[in-house]
Amino acid sequence: MIDPTVHIVDDDKPFRAAVGRMLETSGFTVIGYGSGQEVLDHLPHGPGCILLDLNMPGLSGLELQDRLSQVAPLLPIVFLSGAGSVSTSVQAMKAGAQDFLEKPASREAVLNAVRRALSRGDNLRLEKERLDTLRALFDDFTQREMQVFKQVVRGRLNKQIAFDLNTSERTIKAHRHNIMEKLRVRSLAEAVSIAEKLGFLDAAD
Repeated sequence: MIDPTVHIVDDDKPFRAAVGRMLETSGFTVIGYGSGQEVLDHLPHGPGCILLDLNMPGLSGLELQDRLSQVAPLLPIVFLSGAGSVSTSVQAMKAGAQDFLEKPASREAVLNAVRRALSRGDNLRLEKERLDTLRALFDDFTQREMQVFKQVVRGRLNKQIAFDLNTSERTIKAHRHNIMEKLRVRSLAEAVSIAEKLGFLDAAD
């Protein structure tokens, strides 16, 4: 298993180095970056978290947070800034930040925030793996089976689905059987649970 990495993003080199040494002496692997663009140019892969300054030349912390939410959503962000305000901290937290610390934060506060962020990252990766496994179950679905599935999990009856798809109830029953086999479930409740986790019940179709 790959050890997690703490990515420190701060244009203040001495501060970045000091925090990096503190984390390394506590057993963490650390990589430092002087700007948001440097992070994007060397996009982190693998488990970890990001310690992010708020005000930097070029991309601001909030702008980088927005970019990372799209390209590296499994890396939790902890803001560590000396220029924070209530409004910016609220904005950062609403956008998904794990924590917002003010400089100078204590060693204990930083370590605790990093540990929480890494734990959250572990949970995010496990959830992604579970969802990927569920999505893979649909690889063998035909187009018609997917149509039937989306109606079945919404509680529609066989005769209603048959009418909508201009086919017979017997055909719908056969599709339902194949669907349950491919999803490896025994009950409609289990199929509905999968649909909820993958967002099928949120879709309009």
